[in-house]
Amino acid sequence: MAEINKCLDKTDFMKKQYRVALQNSGVINPENIDEYIAYDGYQALAKALTELTPQQVVDTIKDSGLRGRGGGGFPTGTKWQFALNQKNDTKFVCCNADEGDPGAFMDRSILEGDPHCLIEAMTIAGYAIGAKQGYVYIRAEYPVAVKRLQIAITQAKKYGFLGKNIFGSKHCFDLEIRLGSGAFVCGEETALMTSIEGNRGEPRVRPPFPAVKGLFGKPTVLNNVETFANIPPILLKGAKWLQGMGTEKSKGTKVFALGGKINNTGLVEIAMGTTLRTVIDEIGGGIPDGKKFKAAQTGGPSGGCIPAQHLDVPIDYDNLIALGSMMGSGGLIVMDEDNCMVDIAKFFLDFTKEESCGKCTPCRVGTTRLLEYLEKITEGKATMKDLDDMEALCEYIKDASLCGLGQTAPNPVLSTLKYFREEYEAHVKDNTCPAGICKSLLSYVVNDKCIGCTLCKRKCPVDAITGAVKEKHFIDMQKCIKCGVCMDICKFKAIDKK
Repeated sequence: MAEINKCLDKTDFMKKQYRVALQNSGVINPENIDEYIAYDGYQALAKALTELTPQQVVDTIKDSGLRGRGGGGFPTGTKWQFALNQKNDTKFVCCNADEGDPGAFMDRSILEGDPHCLIEAMTIAGYAIGAKQGYVYIRAEYPVAVKRLQIAITQAKKYGFLGKNIFGSKHCFDLEIRLGSGAFVCGEETALMTSIEGNRGEPRVRPPFPAVKGLFGKPTVLNNVETFANIPPILLKGAKWLQGMGTEKSKGTKVFALGGKINNTGLVEIAMGTTLRTVIDEIGGGIPDGKKFKAAQTGGPSGGCIPAQHLDVPIDYDNLIALGSMMGSGGLIVMDEDNCMVDIAKFFLDFTKEESCGKCTPCRVGTTRLLEYLEKITEGKATMKDLDDMEALCEYIKDASLCGLGQTAPNPVLSTLKYFREEYEAHVKDNTCPAGICKSLLSYVVNDKCIGCTLCKRKCPVDAITGAVKEKHFIDMQKCIKCGVCMDICKFKAIDKK
């Protein structure tokens, strides 16, 4: 296995990557605790319980500069310090393994490939803040991850790494799994805790923050899987080790799910500060079929689209926010010249509208109105005033929504308006979609290459094509449903899409 990994490390896809959170994924058998132990597993827990005080553990995490990998980027050690400072006999540690972003599967991969690292990290967090109970909130659509995590919990209890007096210390800690039903809003920490408590997953007003009043009203630390996966190596190798990777304000690595119009898709773990160009051209292998790069969507439905002029900006929390996007959990969708940016914004708005819990009006009603504006634009029914009104509505939704879902829902619209306004204006002023995606604005025309083979006429589902054998055919756009079948089956490239 080690020899195979050395060969993989020399490939273009791997040689620019730095594996921290994914260091054991694909290397060990995730259902065998002995293999995890052979790769220094549970040594960080032993060090914490036998050599360090809770405050020293928290200080190490603070000094490392680790920030939450779930999207907000809040300093992990600071969050732990808040919980440690609370005087309460009952505290909790929670893990967000819900991962609801379309195209994101970072946490799932860690849980399926290295579940013991999560158990070890959450047990360390329990010791650091004084908690005896932890919960892993994981979506039920991840059956393999759930199965392997449960096996790992059973093994850890058998070996004495979970339960009472771990490593002969006074620290007692146990873990339970709670299954989510796929609600995107439950990725927000207070909605997640509400769901664990057995209630409908809706966010709560903050403050008080979970570190003060969280699960069941008790001080709670909540991090996502990737954040926890960084904890054991930091304790073993020291805070300065993580400080040696990344940028001044964003330390360590970040895992991205690279997908879309890219030759090499998959999970990519890179040092913070790596440029988007390096990820797309060197690791991702560039855009297929010689197409031009147009934009990259980071942060999923909560993020924004980054255009080609910013390909050389280093990827970190602050730079992405400055560009109108965000890190998010780590989805990275690449788009080429054939993508319509208005349609992309509509796709993400449709998702967030459906996933809104409905508790607050700005999100519940605002996202619906925002989607209606986008539908008007893609149907060629909008005015220039609609663009201004839509932009103003975006700002209102961001400012007035209760939780992160509503506060970030307008990001895809605002970023595409900022960088691709000419596309919006083409839809409104010229009733055309430059990328040829929006059906209502398309027309199909038979050109002079047509030899009258009648194939398109025979395959048209609505009989919109007329013409005799060996004569040029014609398309009746009044009948045409713009399905594109004629263009797909024509062997002579005799049909143009305009």
